[in-house]
Amino acid sequence: MKKTEIEKEAIIAEYLTGTSSYRKLGSKYQIDFRMIHSWVIKYQGKSLKPSKSKKKTEEIEVLPKNVKQLQEALRMAKLHNKLLNNIIDIAEEQLQIDIRKKSGTKR
Repeated sequence: MKKTEIEKEAIIAEYLTGTSSYRKLGSKYQIDFRMIHSWVIKYQGKSLKPSKSKKKTEEIEVLPKNVKQLQEALRMAKLHNKLLNNIIDIAEEQLQIDIRKKSGTKR
């Protein structure tokens, strides 16, 4: 049975959370696990060429497990950046001086 793009994305997301393997997902959704593997590889923008070393394959499987951690770190960095920009805005307003460097200024 052919899966829609939304179903494919849901299966890929479930794999990338690190809770299930290709084989478990294949059994769960009644799909060949190799098909799920190809979807994940295409989603990640990598080629389907077989890797020459077992070490590279292991690295590829480890990386998706860190996706949630990286997303959380990115969210925290964005919040930190927003906080710093707000502090600069408040300081500029209260002190009546320009703190940010203006682009194109001459020395």
